[in-house]
Amino acid sequence: MAFTSWRGVVGNIKPTMRPGSVEELCRILPEGVGIIPLFLDIKRGVREEFATVLRHYEPLIDKLAECEVDLIHPEGAPPFMVLGYKGEAELIKKWEKKHKIPVFTSGTNHIRALHALKVKRFIGASYFSGKINETFGKYFVDAGFDVLGMEGIDIPFHDVGKLSPEQVYAHVKKLFLKHRKEAQGIYLLGSGWRVTGIIDLLERDLGVPVIHPVPARCWEIQKRLTIHHPVAGYGRLLAEMLPG
Repeated sequence: MAFTSWRGVVGNIKPTMRPGSVEELCRILPEGVGIIPLFLDIKRGVREEFATVLRHYEPLIDKLAECEVDLIHPEGAPPFMVLGYKGEAELIKKWEKKHKIPVFTSGTNHIRALHALKVKRFIGASYFSGKINETFGKYFVDAGFDVLGMEGIDIPFHDVGKLSPEQVYAHVKKLFLKHRKEAQGIYLLGSGWRVTGIIDLLERDLGVPVIHPVPARCWEIQKRLTIHHPVAGYGRLLAEMLPG
């Protein structure tokens, strides 16, 4: 293990070739944590593509295991959510049995974050349009949550990074206000949009915690590597390093 990674090394599989979220994660991870990122190349962001891409994770999981990383994180909520909650659990179990290395996905990470924040009923927002949002919602229902609404923004997949934080704030707030009497939290699906700067703002304005993939990822990596390094500015989960 390299000296610069004395607290642990994470093997990270990104579902797209987009820049952004890797840099965001590296900025907020504590010193001493190493990241080995590998990339898939999802381009269209449609159900058919998500359903066929899972087989391409396998050789990358094998490669990261060969590097003797301490933890493997295959990202990409949609491919695993299309597989389904139970199917995902079986796949993780298979990978962990084969490599003897802990594995967590985006979906399992978000479930743990919701539990840590004691959120049972929430609204979700994504940058996908159409019925696939029902699939995302069903994944969490199968995991024991009440999904009050899961609504996407209609934008081409390759343009997601162009969404302004103000647009996303307005979309999320509008959805939340429909369910403000019941919603205990807000869930933002996907790492493609550059909106970490509005997490604290949404929490202050709407009075509920916000789960965003990047700080949730940082939180779980720390928990898995037995690190406690709170980071302010990205929501309550990471600022308080809540147990989970």
